[in-house]
Amino acid sequence: MVALEAAAAAGFETRLFGAGAIPSETYDPTRPERSAEAVEMIAALRRADGVLIATPAYHGGISGLVKNAIDFTEDLRDDARPYLDGRAVGCIVVADGAQALGSTLASLRAIVHSLRGWPTPFAATLSGRDKPFGGDGRAADEAALQACRLVAQQVIGFARMAQATRTA
Repeated sequence: MVALEAAAAAGFETRLFGAGAIPSETYDPTRPERSAEAVEMIAALRRADGVLIATPAYHGGISGLVKNAIDFTEDLRDDARPYLDGRAVGCIVVADGAQALGSTLASLRAIVHSLRGWPTPFAATLSGRDKPFGGDGRAADEAALQACRLVAQQVIGFARMAQATRTA
């Protein structure tokens, strides 16, 4: 939410696709029918100049739910901007261990590259053990919040450049 709030504060339209709003069905390239959630998410991606992907790390990789949502970008393959082409993509990973943070971030960035997206130079890797967003009477970690804001700022900067080149 912190990164989305930063993008909204910069004047960008934002949409959150989290649990309950991302496609509930398993992606199947042989089945053309899509749920309302999948149709809405793909329509938002078509309009997007920037994307933020946040995932927990499970056993050193991205969450299956997030990967399944990413798989629906295949529906963009025949678009003028296929997949994540020309879109800045900010990556945020939360894990309990440093090894899972690194391997999950590397995997997420590789996925973004394979979909022709532009991963931002900075990514936020947050220790879930440290409760970066607070809770249980703890205050949010300002360094974690700033890391999420920095990811958003880089996505915003790249998105503005992309918009400028399309209108020039």
